[in-house]
Amino acid sequence: MIGQETRELERKVVAILKVLSDSQEPLGGRVIARRLGDRGIDLGERAVRYHLKLMDERGLTRSVGRRDGRSITQRGIEEFRNALVSDRVGSIADKIELLAYRTSLDLEKRTGEIPINTSLFAKGEFGHALEAMRDAFSAGLCVSDLVAVAFEGERLGEVLVPQGKVALATVSSIAVGGVLLKTGIPLDSKFGGMLQIRNHEPLRFIELIEYSGCSLNPCELFIAGKMTSIGEVTRKGEGKILANFRELPAPCRTVAETAIEKLKETGLGGLVMMGEMSEPLCEVPVGLNKVGVIIQSGLTPVAAAVEAGIEVVNYAMSGLIDYRELRSFWDL
Repeated sequence: MIGQETRELERKVVAILKVLSDSQEPLGGRVIARRLGDRGIDLGERAVRYHLKLMDERGLTRSVGRRDGRSITQRGIEEFRNALVSDRVGSIADKIELLAYRTSLDLEKRTGEIPINTSLFAKGEFGHALEAMRDAFSAGLCVSDLVAVAFEGERLGEVLVPQGKVALATVSSIAVGGVLLKTGIPLDSKFGGMLQIRNHEPLRFIELIEYSGCSLNPCELFIAGKMTSIGEVTRKGEGKILANFRELPAPCRTVAETAIEKLKETGLGGLVMMGEMSEPLCEVPVGLNKVGVIIQSGLTPVAAAVEAGIEVVNYAMSGLIDYRELRSFWDL
């Protein structure tokens, strides 16, 4: 019993450390409690403050400012990275489900919130980054060409833009799943991967990472490893792009196709292809009475910037943004 209580206590500590590590500014107990609630963790403000006091004593957090805000320490970062690895496995799948559920885009009114990725560039490199991403957006290698820009001290999703940086928000592929979910269609997120393109057409997945067994976003890993060849795809129709593999129930296919067409009218989509019932798609097996769906990653244009030698810090699935705050990439 004592072991279970200790483990439960550590889970709460790790959850609070996760919230603080995702924030670039100090957070108070009330905000931490609310963000834990968004992750499905019921921990009241008073309980959060109690845990923060203990975490201060352990050197995991420190008090900042007059309003009792907390920031994570280097020791806290190391503790989060090392503690309860088994609890963090699958956290990406959980976050995908949460953001899909919180998607509130109304396709008719074109209002509501949709999930985004946030990428940070050095202020002096941002113009070069936009030029490097131009061909990818022009070729449709994205979920949408709608983006948002924020400067130091401003916020995109859960990311506060630090000094000397410019942030670019790209629409996450989760937006497609969120809209389908609102129409009653469950979209099961299976893999993030590298999709080989040949003669301008999807051929097969050459790398796959299962969301349910992953504690890091696969697309971030592929970009950091410089495994893409977006430039080759835009120039020659041959190369590797970032893509996500999902499944939906076969009886929902017709309704899903209608919803996806409406998504395209709002400037969203990113669908590469949809398979046949129970048949493999791009050499990936599909479950019984399921249909495979491939959706491009919203970070694909950013990968093109990395290929051009531009340093980027990516925060995939960094939160939600009001659809009306987005504007065309071509207006930047």
